[in-house]
Amino acid sequence: MLRRAALFFLLLPTVVWAQFNTERLLMIGRSALYYEDYVLSIQYFNQAISAKPYLFEPWYYRAVAKYYLDDYVGAETDCSEAIQRNPYVVGIYELRGLCRIQQKRFEGAISDYDKALRYDPENLNLWHNRALCRIQQKDYTHALADLDTMSTRWSRNARIYAMKSEAYLSQKDTAQAISALEKSLELDAYNGNTWAMRSMISLAREEWHAGEEYLDKAIHLLPRRGELYINRALARFNQNNLRGAMSDYDMALDYEPNNFLGHYNRGLLRAQVGDDNRAITDFDFVLKLEPDNLMALYNRALLLEKTGNPRAAIRDYSKVISEYPNFWTGLHQRAQCYRSLGMTRQAEQDEFRILKAQLDKRMGKQPRLSKKQMRKRSDEDIEKYNQLAVADEQEVEHEYQSDYRGRVQNRRVGMDYMPMYALSTEVQHNKVNHYVAYDRQVEALNTHLPVGRQMHIVCNRSTLSEAATRRYFGRIDSLSVLIDRSRTTKEALSLLFQRAVAYSVIQNYGSAIDDLSTYVQTDSTQSVAFWQRAVCQSRLNEFNASQGTDVKLQTANALSDLSYAIQLSANAYLYYNRGNVYVQRRDYTHAIEDYTRAIAIDGNLAEAYYNRGLARIAAKQEAEGINDLSKAGELGLYSAYSIIKRYRK
Repeated sequence: MLRRAALFFLLLPTVVWAQFNTERLLMIGRSALYYEDYVLSIQYFNQAISAKPYLFEPWYYRAVAKYYLDDYVGAETDCSEAIQRNPYVVGIYELRGLCRIQQKRFEGAISDYDKALRYDPENLNLWHNRALCRIQQKDYTHALADLDTMSTRWSRNARIYAMKSEAYLSQKDTAQAISALEKSLELDAYNGNTWAMRSMISLAREEWHAGEEYLDKAIHLLPRRGELYINRALARFNQNNLRGAMSDYDMALDYEPNNFLGHYNRGLLRAQVGDDNRAITDFDFVLKLEPDNLMALYNRALLLEKTGNPRAAIRDYSKVISEYPNFWTGLHQRAQCYRSLGMTRQAEQDEFRILKAQLDKRMGKQPRLSKKQMRKRSDEDIEKYNQLAVADEQEVEHEYQSDYRGRVQNRRVGMDYMPMYALSTEVQHNKVNHYVAYDRQVEALNTHLPVGRQMHIVCNRSTLSEAATRRYFGRIDSLSVLIDRSRTTKEALSLLFQRAVAYSVIQNYGSAIDDLSTYVQTDSTQSVAFWQRAVCQSRLNEFNASQGTDVKLQTANALSDLSYAIQLSANAYLYYNRGNVYVQRRDYTHAIEDYTRAIAIDGNLAEAYYNRGLARIAAKQEAEGINDLSKAGELGLYSAYSIIKRYRK
């Protein structure tokens, strides 16, 4: 009996520790989700699943992280695992439904929403998404039945009537569709998608003026949607407002540079008003997108011939004629090009083919655009080469309702500044070849640290593996025990600093700042402590600012820490970091000055050239900025070249 009791008490701390560790893994994983570090959060949830695979929460939260990373298959699998462990959580069915929608598996999504509605029948989002799935399935009868129920329960919800309109339109019931849209706009006149739907009906009826008015309102509410400008250009063109149509195509292509219809139709308009060279540029772009587009080839050939480049025109004409050997207009144009080059025999061959067919048609003139003639984009009738192209089907952009927000993979890249230099126990894997960051004070710290726990100066945030995550949790726990047992202040401070750096690596910046604040209250002579605290504060500020929080005071704290660290022991990394803080404040003048000081100390600091280049571009010093980016690329930051290319264009 005594042996059993002893064994119980020996195992008790392990059991309690395992429970505590799993809860903390979940807590920090959820915190990483909040900070949109989905890759890191997945690693935390992996640990929790390994420790307690019977809990549904880590499976569910890992599914959320995968969903944000567009891993819809993996997210669906994790949702299914979570449902096996707890089939009564509505949010899991809702998330799995969204994953299935993204995979175009609408039947499975409907099944999930059916189950979720059993437990939460008053959840409007579930009703909304199920109705949209039924519309996608072309099950308009059940969709309208759902929408009727919804309009009874939520009679003031404008989106319900907009969805009704879409269902009616799909059934060719235009009158009912207009009635539903009018009701939707009566309840919410600030929904741009509803105005866009209303314009589609007017354009389909060739009510160009009304369509333009509806699109004006849609664009006012959704100013960055390229297809709205494309549609308004069509309405304006059909009212002989060529200048307005051209302006709309320009705006559409500002927002969607790769829009096929925008480039193709703008090319036709430019050709009509005599802007031939820029029309050629548009058709060049179209042919980059679709090299075998014969309509664009023929239009470019006409323009090349007109601008005095008959050889290039013959090249394009020949490609079209090889596909359409009886396209007599093309043969006639190619014959003219041959004659202009003195290639009489080839010209006569083309002309003979035309005469032999006894072509009874006027030749040699490019017909003007007709506002009554438009072709579907998929229509490949070469005789319609001079007609504006319209989309085969006007698609309604569906807005599935969800509480899940944040898309880390869609963060703006390409113009982001290089991050700060910080201390880490992870070895730097830098894009800059053969560069090793060095600082005398950091090396002095490392002389008192065991191998494997020494500090490195890094400029990236490492993505930790599952094993590394476990290692860091264990390291923090062991350091906490050692801090409690430490006998001297010096020993405790060293351990506290190590724990702060470990917290930084796992992106627990709040705990890192707490440890570093305790450190500097006792010892204010170590610049590395102020350095690291400024980095952690700056990273917190970056996220908080993205959430709309005013971080001016916190930014001032980070700036103060770096300035004090520079007073204690200046190095290139501190000036570089302070430059980054100035950039956060949009103070490009002081940022450029600090980057310049960093470069003066270390001429191989590629990140300083890179960031100074971006700061100079932001300060309208494009030439100097490009020179800095060129130097950064020379030193190994090859992403600088794509920015140089963009600005040189």
